[in-house]
Amino acid sequence: MAPQARVAAYKVCWLGGCFSSDIAAGIDKAIEDGVNVLSMSIGGTSMDYYRDIIAIGAFTATSHGILVSTSAGNGGPSPGSLSNVAPWITTVGAGTIDRDFPAYINLGNGKTYTGASLYSGKSLSDSPIPLVYAGNVSNSSVGYLCIPESLIPSKVAGKIVICERGGTPRVEKGLVVKKAGGLGMILTNSEEYGEELVADPHLLPAASLGQKSSEAVKSYAFSSPNPTATITFVGTQLRVQPSPVVAAFSSRGPNFLTPKILKPDLIAPGVNILAGWTGAVGPTGLTVDTRHVNFNIISGTSMSCPHISGLAAIVKGAHPEWSPAAIRSALMTTAYRTYKTGKTIEDIATGQPATPFDYGAGHVDPVAALDPGLVYDANVDDYLSFFCALNYTQFQIKLAARRDFTCDSRKNYRVEDFNYPSFAVPLETASGIGGGSNAPTSVQYKRILTNVGTGGTYKASVSSLSPSVKIVVEPETLSFTELYEKKSYTVTFTSPSMPSGTNSFAYLEWSDGNHKVVSPIAISWI
Repeated sequence: MAPQARVAAYKVCWLGGCFSSDIAAGIDKAIEDGVNVLSMSIGGTSMDYYRDIIAIGAFTATSHGILVSTSAGNGGPSPGSLSNVAPWITTVGAGTIDRDFPAYINLGNGKTYTGASLYSGKSLSDSPIPLVYAGNVSNSSVGYLCIPESLIPSKVAGKIVICERGGTPRVEKGLVVKKAGGLGMILTNSEEYGEELVADPHLLPAASLGQKSSEAVKSYAFSSPNPTATITFVGTQLRVQPSPVVAAFSSRGPNFLTPKILKPDLIAPGVNILAGWTGAVGPTGLTVDTRHVNFNIISGTSMSCPHISGLAAIVKGAHPEWSPAAIRSALMTTAYRTYKTGKTIEDIATGQPATPFDYGAGHVDPVAALDPGLVYDANVDDYLSFFCALNYTQFQIKLAARRDFTCDSRKNYRVEDFNYPSFAVPLETASGIGGGSNAPTSVQYKRILTNVGTGGTYKASVSSLSPSVKIVVEPETLSFTELYEKKSYTVTFTSPSMPSGTNSFAYLEWSDGNHKVVSPIAISWI
């Protein structure tokens, strides 16, 4: 992403995991060394900011002018599966690119299904090979997952085994099949993973299939008296469409820790990414894998996070005076949400249009981020005020910010007024005895825009997918004449009660005819 950047690496993870003390020490050393961007492809469960070592370390880094980019997590497509949701952190989800590694599953009934694989060893015979379902050749109640020691060798030897995705690493399932004497593996997706195809460097001939193809292959295996299959590997396929799509594994909003802050912030390439690889282990990472490669194909939000880190370095290089918040804002407000056809970016898990809970502001657009026109800036004082809005005690603020700070009792601190480039609007559904009141609820959010372009008059427009929610921006126009001039505005959201669990999405755009400064809006009833 940033070919001229210099990289310093700090080892904070070991075979036993990533310990808080090591993470804290790594961040502090990076700050001491004067880095500009901190890329952290690590994360865990969401917890209060004053208990979260990544949030604590990132706060200190941000206060030193360092942009911190982190992975949203690989807990998708479950809602609310995010990690690293602090508003001073750039939280990155994962999308696909237009490159696949197809493999074809040819069944004995003459039908062929397209999957994905990075297997590069000796191919299977062209002649049909007996096909079995792991759950039917196992001594375990969850044998369909091909967990270690679960397959019966006498029933697996010389056959292709159908294994279900989940529970254990995908490449490990292939090792289980191989140890039991199987010749190949078909890895099938459940509804949870949808049509997502992640290519893996399997230890035996194996390919993964999307959900619909998986159902068809299993149906054939269950209904045919003598099911057979072969697997053919064809290498690399380019210009795959649609692209990008949101990866099924990419963790999703809403942000349960701070519902009024929308996360993830945006998505970047994170599926089947060509990545440098250590010679100390094989491409699968399994101890039995003796192969050596200089590069590997890796998937995860751990891959999408460094894309944003590199692009942040590019923006920082072009605008060295910009704060981490300004850089994040530039990356977010210029992101795109639609294909060239005008259709919304797809969620591979459902096949439906994705939403801001899936992709945040959208997919990063590197060139546009260099000239965003306006940015939503924030500094350390804003983050400290954010703690006050959360009703943190003085002690909790000291833990989170590593500094003494006392909230002003005369001030009215509100998360709604925290200057973020996106909007999350949680509304309470009507409830209580007799169903509660169905009177419309009205909430107001305040934002401040900073001119980082040539100036001009920007006009606000709102596109909403839910006509029942009234969104009013005041004022509707903002004029900028000087660099770094700031102007504030408010957005009022008015809506009748909706059933709990309902979500509605909209976009607020400020445009001068040249720049488009776009913020996603996610409204949810809880």
